[in-house]
Parts: sequence; structure tokens; C-alpha cells
Amino acid sequence: MSQSHAQQELTPGMVWLFAIATGLIVANLYYAQTLIGPISRATGLDPGAAGLIVTLTQIGYCLGLLFIVPLGDLVENRRLIFSSLVVCALALVAAAVAGNPLVFLAAALCIGLGSVAAQIIVPFAAHLARPEERGQAVGKVVSGLLMGIMLARPVASLVADAFDWHAIFVLSAVVTIALAFLLRARLPQRQPQGGMHYFALLGSMWHLLRTTPILRRRAAYQACMFGAFSLFWTCVPLELMGPNFGISQSGVALFALAGVAGAIASPIAGRRADQGKSRSNTLAALLLGALAFATPWLTATQLDLGRSAGLAILVTASIILDAGVSASLVTGQRAIFSLPADVRSRLNGLYMALFFMGGAIGSSLGGWMFAHYGWHGVLLTGLAFPLIGLAVYATEPRA
Repeated sequence: MSQSHAQQELTPGMVWLFAIATGLIVANLYYAQTLIGPISRATGLDPGAAGLIVTLTQIGYCLGLLFIVPLGDLVENRRLIFSSLVVCALALVAAAVAGNPLVFLAAALCIGLGSVAAQIIVPFAAHLARPEERGQAVGKVVSGLLMGIMLARPVASLVADAFDWHAIFVLSAVVTIALAFLLRARLPQRQPQGGMHYFALLGSMWHLLRTTPILRRRAAYQACMFGAFSLFWTCVPLELMGPNFGISQSGVALFALAGVAGAIASPIAGRRADQGKSRSNTLAALLLGALAFATPWLTATQLDLGRSAGLAILVTASIILDAGVSASLVTGQRAIFSLPADVRSRLNGLYMALFFMGGAIGSSLGGWMFAHYGWHGVLLTGLAFPLIGLAVYATEPRA
């Protein structure tokens, strides 16, 4: 089936399938985020290196984005999605049975590699959508993806509280392999026109990066936002379960559920992007990111707040941050998917890989800052990410 044939109508049912699938797949990247403590203790990982649990998963995802997702412009997409999900399911099983840090970290890397199936599905949705509705369609699918990111943390915490941390990886392996067969049965075939071999395809990515300024700019914005996001969600469970708050794993799960409210920004941002309001979307997203870190830092240093007020401020900050990240992501993908269809998978792979590198930096830096400088050091470091993004934004041409 040719690439052009994939331009059939994107039905509401297909949008739901895409949204749920991407959410379930990308959740695999985040189950370990609120379980860093128990996983480190069980596998013997040094507390100072605990951030590697999240960082290696994100590095694996980046590698998959650079070396697997571009194949979406070359090979049949449905088969590529199925193969990636099988790899992911096997890696989840390996993580569940890991008894030492090296095995778990290797499994984490492979979980990231397999989870890139989500980023083959998102361009698939963009191919099927009508151009005038592409932002809204991508916004809805990305809403599902972000719901997966945000719900992964509380679900993992609740399952770990009821059983242990191994259970969430077993459960996810079963869900992932079932999803692989469901998508193979339901997705239409999409065979790109291709015309080049794999290494030429990879070589073309540097040319695309060099000659596509909108790609570089959108990746820079989202790298800053996602670095802040990863730093916050890597460290906030450690702060909540520490002496200042003394919250249980279930309490952390409830806290993480509050962040789900930020996903409402995705369809709103997508609709505004369709109306040509990407610039104001970007400014609002970056300001939200800065506000999410500045507010808890200022109140903690200037006011003597009690435990309940401090917790309320952190909940609000998590919602604000997640909304900013959602709006920035959808606005960026809307811009990327407005570019030629025959390079969308490569552009999306580059975009996601570049900003996930920001996420990997944020999670590893966050763990180190928390261990050496505490929560205040984490907040100041997190604030630096959106401020860098605002500095980049100041150079954006108004045209």
C-alpha cells in the first residue's frame, strides 16, 4: 500500500485507538520514576546513581528515535510498530526479574528502545488527518501520550504498594504484547515510497537538521521544557517521601494524579496552533515552566509555610508544569508535521530525540542535585531550564 493511500479519513475511533496506544506505550518509560528508591535497594544500585534508572530509559528512547523511528519513512509502519512492541515487552520481563543493577539498567535501556513505537504512531495519525485539522488530531493523540506519562507514575506507585515493584513490569509486559497484536490487526498498512537504503536514510537526518530551522528551534524549546519536567518528576517523589512531608508510596501516587490535569492543555494548544497562534503558545508554555519552579522556591525561602500549604503549592506547580510541557509539545509537533510528508518520521525522530536528551540531562542532574544540595537546589536547577528556553524564544523572528 503506498504512502498516498494512507490518506484515508482519520475516524474518531482511530483517534481514540492512537491516543490509548501511545499512552500505554510511553507509560513504560515512566513506571520506574516513582519507584527509584525500592528498585535501587532491591538491585543494590548506589543512591547517588539512582537517576540512571530514568536516564538510561530515556537514552534508549533517544537511540530508538534516531535509529528506529526514521525507518517509518522506509518500511511498512504496522510491521515496524509490532516489532518494536515485542522488543519492549521482552525488556519489561527482564526488568521484572532483574536481581542486580547491571541487568536492570540494561533492561531499562531496551524498554526505551522498544517504546519508540509511540513515535511511529503519532506521525501515522498526522498522515491520516486532513491538513486543516492536523493540529487538533495530533493534539488529541498527544493528550493520550501525555496521559500515559502522567498516569504511569501513580499507577506504578499503587501497584507497588499493593504488591511490589516487580508487579508493574510484569503487568505492563502483558499489556504491551496484547497491544502489539491489537495494532497489527486494526491499523491500516502504510508502505512509504522509500527510495533509499537505511544508511542513506540515517545520513539524510543531518541534512534535515541543518536545513530545517523550525526543527532546531522547536526541539530547543521542548528540550528545555522536558528537562525541567524530568528533573521535577525524578526528584519530587524523593522530597515527598523524605522528612519534610513523610508521604507514603500511595500518597505519591495521589500527588502524581494531580498532574494529569495538565494534559487538558494539549487539545487547546493544538487548536490554537491550527489558528496560527504557535508563537503565543510557546511563550505561555515557557512562562508556565518557569512559574512551576519559581513559586515553590520563593514560598519556601520567603515564607514559613506548614506542611499542608507546602504540599498544595507543589501540587499546583506540578499541574502548571505539566500544562506547559503539553502545550509546548503539541505546538512543536504541529509545526513538524506541517513539513513534507515523506520526511515526517525522520523529522519527528530528530525532534523527539533532541528534546529527550534534555529530559535525560534533567533526570540525571536532578538526582545529583537532590543528593548534594537538596530540594532547593533542585528547584533552582529546574528554573534554569525554562529560562534558557525563554532566552532562545527572544531570538525568534516575529514573522
